[in-house]
Amino acid sequence: MSTSSTEAVLADLGQITDWQEELYRQLHRNPELSMQESETVAEIARRLTAFGYDVTEIGGGVVGVLHNGDGPTVLFRADIDALPVKEATGLPYASTKTAVDAEGSTVPVMHACGHDMHVAAALGAAALLAEHRDAWSGTYEALFQPGEETAAGARSMVDAGLVDAIPRPDVALGQHVLASPAAGQVGTTVGPILSTGACLRVTVYGQGSHGSMPHLGVDPVVLSAAIVTRLQTIVSRELPPGQFGVVTVGSLQAGTKANIIPDDATMLLNIRAYDTGVREQLVAAIRRIVTAECEAAASPRPPEIELYDIYPLTDNDADVTARVTEAFVQHFGPDRVVELGRMTASEDFSIIPDAPETPYSYWGFGGFTPDQAARPNHNPGFGPALQPTLRTGTQAAVSAALAYLAKPQ
Repeated sequence: MSTSSTEAVLADLGQITDWQEELYRQLHRNPELSMQESETVAEIARRLTAFGYDVTEIGGGVVGVLHNGDGPTVLFRADIDALPVKEATGLPYASTKTAVDAEGSTVPVMHACGHDMHVAAALGAAALLAEHRDAWSGTYEALFQPGEETAAGARSMVDAGLVDAIPRPDVALGQHVLASPAAGQVGTTVGPILSTGACLRVTVYGQGSHGSMPHLGVDPVVLSAAIVTRLQTIVSRELPPGQFGVVTVGSLQAGTKANIIPDDATMLLNIRAYDTGVREQLVAAIRRIVTAECEAAASPRPPEIELYDIYPLTDNDADVTARVTEAFVQHFGPDRVVELGRMTASEDFSIIPDAPETPYSYWGFGGFTPDQAARPNHNPGFGPALQPTLRTGTQAAVSAALAYLAKPQ
């Protein structure tokens, strides 16, 4: 591992700052919903081509490949989609965009999770590596993935033939801007860093009746209430103490008037775990409880249970993470590299390296300075400090890649 190679590549960081910052503002003003990122992909492809990469658009995303002699192949992934959130940052480049979502509803759109920062940092790293090919040897793959927020994008790229479209990477890397640690710091973790998760849509059926005549119907509202209460026992009574799991009912919709017992009710559930087996245990328990409560209520027909937005476990390879962490310590200094710890959020990043069975590491970097109110990801006020956040993300991408690609000194 060579710090001199990293220093050589990053020596020109100041020369790309202006276009990186302007690109970030442009992306932030013009966010696109998951699997609708056509303008973002076109902009990324244009810039990668200008940097000298071989560019392939695939599965709604885009990947640039830069061959530079013999050596390992390193893939760096950035996600590019935005969220249906109405921005409330007050930034001069705040989004005022709306879009039609997959259900046909017009919704506000905002980069409330920092994917615009990811794109700007990843393109900056791609540009610097292209400009300093004398400092490294191998193949660098800059991959920009759609649809992370719906768990659709990584799978879409893989299903479209990503594994055969690019050289098999020896290592894969990814990062995310976060409310913590502080801006200017990076955080790494060995093993599970992000939970596996999924959503479920549960529809239960009753028999409609007048509100004054409940004995003539089957009340799906009461049925749903029983299910919601019973679901809370899965984690507390079915998982061993100390085993992490989450079961959340985020939505319960039924009826239109106070004096009408409706025919059905729909619940939206979210589950999380640090183990795929535990996730499947949660799903099985939900199915069992919902079915049993419907039978107990004399529901006239079986429930419908749909599993969707399934996120894999993000489980960092120990050797890759140790190597990346050491590169960060050498570049940033030990005071700017922290233990990030496990987070309960989920990502679909690992689908991409898992497809070719490539080891990977995924880390976080800080987005808020001490004078800011740090807002969590997905919050309408999520507005990371433009600097030093962008510099840190770019430096992290370059130093992690050069942990593998740097020429021996």
